[in-house]
Amino acid sequence: MNEETSKIVNRLKSIEGHVRGVEKMVEEGAYCIDIVKQIEAVQAALQKVSALVLDRHLHTCVTTAIRGDDPNERERVIDEIMGLFNAKGKS
Repeated sequence: MNEETSKIVNRLKSIEGHVRGVEKMVEEGAYCIDIVKQIEAVQAALQKVSALVLDRHLHTCVTTAIRGDDPNERERVIDEIMGLFNAKGKS
């Protein structure tokens, strides 16, 4: 596993522990606003992981496709990225 992958996996493991903490808060009847704040922290951490994975994708798969000789592959990766951003705009 390379350093970048290890970084992502470690972040995900940390998020997993944080989610377990939120679950425990719910089970123990913690104050709702405190639970919501913890959920927001988890969501922010997941967004960071998403950004790291997207960055890696852009620097590997997308770069390779754009520099390659296959115009269909170039269009496919561009459409894939645009689909991701269009989906985010709808949520």
